[in-house]
Amino acid sequence: MSSHPFALLLPEESDRMDHAAAAILPSTRLMENAGWAVARVIRNRFSPCRVTVACGPGNNGGDGYVVACNLARWGWAVRVAALASPKPGTPAAEMAALWTGLTVPFAVEELASADLVVDAVFGSGLKRPVSDEVASVLAAARQVVAIDMPSGVAGASGEILGKARGCVLTVTFVRPRPGHVLQPGSDLCGEVICADIGMPEPAWEGITPSVQHNQPGLWIPPVSGDGDYKYRRGVVSLCGGVEMPGATRLSARGARRSGAGLVRISAGEGAPAYRLGDPGLIVDDAPLSKLLEDGRRKVWICGPGLTEDEVAETLPQLLKAGRTVLADAGALSWGSQDLSRLKGVAAITPHIGEFRKLFGPVEGSRLDAALSAAKRINAVVVMKGPDTIVAAPDGRLAINTHASSALATAGSGDTLTGVIGTLLAAGMDVWEGCCAGVWLHGEAGIQAGKAHGGWPVAEDLDLPLGPARAAATRLAHEALNKKPGVSLL
Repeated sequence: MSSHPFALLLPEESDRMDHAAAAILPSTRLMENAGWAVARVIRNRFSPCRVTVACGPGNNGGDGYVVACNLARWGWAVRVAALASPKPGTPAAEMAALWTGLTVPFAVEELASADLVVDAVFGSGLKRPVSDEVASVLAAARQVVAIDMPSGVAGASGEILGKARGCVLTVTFVRPRPGHVLQPGSDLCGEVICADIGMPEPAWEGITPSVQHNQPGLWIPPVSGDGDYKYRRGVVSLCGGVEMPGATRLSARGARRSGAGLVRISAGEGAPAYRLGDPGLIVDDAPLSKLLEDGRRKVWICGPGLTEDEVAETLPQLLKAGRTVLADAGALSWGSQDLSRLKGVAAITPHIGEFRKLFGPVEGSRLDAALSAAKRINAVVVMKGPDTIVAAPDGRLAINTHASSALATAGSGDTLTGVIGTLLAAGMDVWEGCCAGVWLHGEAGIQAGKAHGGWPVAEDLDLPLGPARAAATRLAHEALNKKPGVSLL
């Protein structure tokens, strides 16, 4: 299998690969391959029309000159609008020298008069805002195909630097960038195609991508076997509160439906409210200290449905007992007053509002913010959203885009904690278990949305978890036997 099939390459990682490849291949080979790939996509997706290729002075512009040469050779009406000339002696300059067609000013009227504009101005490594002058010229285009990344979108983070023109299509190379899947930049990319341009395998040496696109194959769910029994599948325990039992029950349902062998709620004096629920749910009214004597109960969920006072009573006991703790909701509220209170938890699952209360404003890259938070509390952080980020303190990052707006309902996050708890109880690594749980939760939301006209409630979200887990297992094995090439995001 090719290297790192789920990687989302950071711009600096892509640059290192290009430099390594330059020692193996002719200096312009990859640029020629990239331009050919973009031209071929355009020819397959559009009828011959008037095309203006907007070229910057760097490698992205070099790709653009190759696109122009190929389209012109196929009989298309092509012009090049050059923002600036490439530096002499560079591969981009070599490609620019091959262009013998019409070159026009980089101006609003030139791009506005084209049927299609190819944006080859700035690539994924952009670090400063696009000037208003450049942005206004690109904004005049009727429809745009971007090479690598729409100009103005940061490849490392999806941030908009200055202004950026939305595209109908973006063609990138080798592996996608985080900016292709992270909002708001992902909203401007249109359809994303990742093309194989013949990057030599040795160019991957020394590169271990830290950011992954979350999908089956990055992880494999534990598989049920003939020798299974409830304790082998794993026990998920939850702390239940007196005032808000609903959230805890939703979390428990998520755990049961996603495959936990046994789910138990420690409810104390609130036990009667929980015993009105599903008959397969075990409710304990013994003191938590007594329940923690059972060494089989390794994984605990603390926070859904709990007040801060209830968290203050339960979480310290769980941590002192050395349990694997997934903290959410009330536990995050209690921890926001003093982050040291969360020291020892295995993972937290905040939405963006809870994240800000815990760690302060998110400025710049959300990837950086999530990773910094994970290192700060030495726990996996699941920053929930339409593009959920899962960050581990050892530097691993995953971005999940497999989700649905059907999940935007109160209680959805409680179901997620139950799913993750099940996977941790089954023995998955905490980061991988969180990644898998987020994907399964997203798949359940997609299926529930279809079943309920796009408007499921939280009680509907656990029902498709069994089929979601089966789909994840199948897709994981398919992905691990598939060689990546041209792909769609």
